[in-house]
Amino acid sequence: MTQAARKIRELPAPRPDDYLGPGRVVRVGPREIEVEIRGGERVAAQMALAFPYAPEVDDVLLVIGRDDEHYVIGVLRGTGKASLSFQGAVDLRAQGGPLTLTSDQGVAIRSPAVAIEAGKLQMFAGSVVQKFTSLYQRVRDAMDLRAGTARTVVDEQSYLTAKNASIVTQETMAINGREIHLG
Repeated sequence: MTQAARKIRELPAPRPDDYLGPGRVVRVGPREIEVEIRGGERVAAQMALAFPYAPEVDDVLLVIGRDDEHYVIGVLRGTGKASLSFQGAVDLRAQGGPLTLTSDQGVAIRSPAVAIEAGKLQMFAGSVVQKFTSLYQRVRDAMDLRAGTARTVVDEQSYLTAKNASIVTQETMAINGREIHLG
């Protein structure tokens, strides 16, 4: 018999008061939670997950326990918040395949500065709202805009500078101003 097999045989046998199964959260405290197990029995349990998780009432967690000591070792059905926090720089990378972030509620990025570098950037959305204090755009080759309707409102002054410029309309062209200077 191998040494590993001997150690397994030496493990204490489960006792009737041992527990491994679901626990429904009934109270969340600052250091431990109270869960309902075995058809209504309430026990205090400590979080023992590999990642920080803030459980909510009615979450169903995987609980393991012996005597009066119970620990949460998994989340079976949760609505609480899981968070990953690291000290220092963090590099999240997918090698050999795409990195996908998915949420059925939304994705938010908060930072004092965000940089995006891409060989090709594609965006698809039903609508886009952008709000800036200042916006600077530089396009080296061509900028093409195609729209059903376009409207530009400038509160102060507007300038258009080009080597050549044309305005072509199929129907009506209106210019409305107190003074119009040509040439």
